[in-house]
Amino acid sequence: MTEQEARLLLEARGLAGVVPAVAISGVRTHAHIGARPAPGRFPLVLLSPGFSMPRGTLTALADDLASRGYVVAVVDHAYESVGTSFPDGRVLTCVACEQVATDKERAQVAEGRARDLSFVIDELTALRAPSGTVEGQCRLPFARMIDARRIGVAGHSIGGAAAMAVMRQDERVRAGVNLDGNFFVPSAGASLGGRPFLMVGAAATHSPGSANSDWAEVWNRLDGWKRWLTMGGAEHFSFTDLPVLAGRLGLSDPAVPLSGERSWQLTRDHTTAFFDTHLRGMARPLLDGPAADRPEVMFPWV
Repeated sequence: MTEQEARLLLEARGLAGVVPAVAISGVRTHAHIGARPAPGRFPLVLLSPGFSMPRGTLTALADDLASRGYVVAVVDHAYESVGTSFPDGRVLTCVACEQVATDKERAQVAEGRARDLSFVIDELTALRAPSGTVEGQCRLPFARMIDARRIGVAGHSIGGAAAMAVMRQDERVRAGVNLDGNFFVPSAGASLGGRPFLMVGAAATHSPGSANSDWAEVWNRLDGWKRWLTMGGAEHFSFTDLPVLAGRLGLSDPAVPLSGERSWQLTRDHTTAFFDTHLRGMARPLLDGPAADRPEVMFPWV
C-alpha cells in the first residue's frame, strides 16, 4: 500500500491516531517489484477484495498463490475501495460506500465487478500487437505466461459474489471461491455449466440455517463439484490480512477466538487446494472432508 492508502484504511477501521500509516505501508512482503517471471505457462487467479477494502488486504493470499506457480492479479474496483492510488498521484475513495445500501444494489456491485474481472482477463491475456510494434508481439510482457484455459477467481465478501457472477458471464473462468460473502445476485449458483465452486465462511454466520445467509439456496443450485466449508472461531475479516496485521500490532480482537495466523493458514491451505485440484489437476485430499489437524474446519454437507 501507499502511505495514503494505508492512512485511509486506518481511518475506515477507526485506527487513525492509533497506528501510524507508515506502519502499514511499510510492511515487508515476499513480493518484489520487477521480478523476472519463471519460464513456462501458468494458471491465472484473480482476487477481488471485500466492499470498501483495498486489494492490499489480500496480499498474503496473493503472495502464497504466486509462490506455488500461479500468475495472480489482485483487483481494486474503482470507487469501491476506501483508497486506491494511481500512478499519476490521484487517489480514488469509496464513493459507492455512500450509495450502496440494499441487497439489490449489492447485486449490482457484484455484477459490475464481474465486468471488471472480465476486462482484466482481456488485458492480461491479450496477444494483440500495440501500434508501432511487430505483429504477434505480446500486448503485455507476461501475456504468454498465462494459460488462458486455466483461469480462476476468488474473492472476499462481495468479492466472492463477484467470483460467481463472473463465472456466469465469462466461460473462461473455470473455478471460483467465495470467502465469507453473501451472493446477492438472484439465481446465483445456476448456469455455471458444472464448473466447480468453493464456499468458505465463518461458522457463526455461514453455517446451514444461519440467519441472513443465502448460501443454502445457492448450494442447492450448484450442479458441479462443490464444497461448503465453515471455520469455527472466525469472523468476517478472518479471511484477509487484517487479523494478521492486527496481531503483529498487538491489536487482536479478544472476541475472535481464531488467531490471525491460524485463520490465514486455513484460508491459504483450502483455497490453494481448490485451485490445485481444478486448475492443475492435482489430487488434494484436504477437500475430501474434516481433518484431525484442522478441527476448526467443518464440512456441513460431506
